[in-house]
Amino acid sequence: MRPIGLAIVLTLSALAPVGANAQPTKTPRIGFLGAGNAVPVPSQLEAFRQGLRELGWIESQTLTIEYRWIEGSPQRVPALAADLVRLNVDVLVVTGSQAIRAAKEATASIPIVFVVLVDPVAAGFVKSFARPGGNLTGLASQFDELSTKQLQLVKETLPKLTSIALLQRVESPSSFLKAAETAARGLGFSVRSFKVGGPVEYESPFRAAQSERIGAIQVLPSPYFNIHRRQLIELAAKYRLPAIYEFKDYVQDGGLMSYGPDINPMFRRAASYVDRILKGARPGDLPIERPATFELAINLKTAKALGLTIPQSVLGRADHVID
Repeated sequence: MRPIGLAIVLTLSALAPVGANAQPTKTPRIGFLGAGNAVPVPSQLEAFRQGLRELGWIESQTLTIEYRWIEGSPQRVPALAADLVRLNVDVLVVTGSQAIRAAKEATASIPIVFVVLVDPVAAGFVKSFARPGGNLTGLASQFDELSTKQLQLVKETLPKLTSIALLQRVESPSSFLKAAETAARGLGFSVRSFKVGGPVEYESPFRAAQSERIGAIQVLPSPYFNIHRRQLIELAAKYRLPAIYEFKDYVQDGGLMSYGPDINPMFRRAASYVDRILKGARPGDLPIERPATFELAINLKTAKALGLTIPQSVLGRADHVID
């Protein structure tokens, strides 16, 4: 016969609600390292949040996002990446080669999801597109292909053009500039390349291009250029230089033309990587995606101000035309 005390304990245990002693479920934390500023909210961040919401992740409810902003100052990147790693976030989301490198150096264990326009294999970030390996994965567009297409559009738009200036940020991968120089020379252009640091250095290349009678300028991809795009657009107008950029944001703000991937859907898709990793997937097993569509945008008002007529062969292919 069982002791009465033991029977009571067993009975009470059986009646205890399931999960009464369970620990509360941990709310995942995402580290987001942005190139710009928190205000106004960048469209890329809003696209990322939208992607999370579509997958059932609601900020401040089902997950937390820790933000760190580079604010256009590349020297801040290593410290900001290390700060997010010290918080032991569940996933890091970064954009740009410099931020990827800093995050990779800061942690070999926390999953990193990136959005970048450089070939991540050639840059040494991952082993392959199909099986990245390690703790990195994300979305990438290879700039060498993009640069060639941009310059072909410039040549078609300005058939008499013989020279072009290339503008690059000093911290951007050297492969960007090499790809652009190779593409430009292959199209018969003489090339003048400029590397700049902060915004105070931006005007000098435009002034030099005008004085040397260079006919156009290609602004190479950089998250920091994107932050200061209005300054670049104003300089192109001031020195009457037709310019081509990476994203349609430049054209919407008054730039002449752009050709490149739509960056916002790339950030929205980045949310799907975060979702899969939080559900147990290993980043190194998730294939890197490339953008499915590329957009050509043209600002006819800017073309008119420059005295240019955009050929119908180019205009007819444009995805976005601003009158």
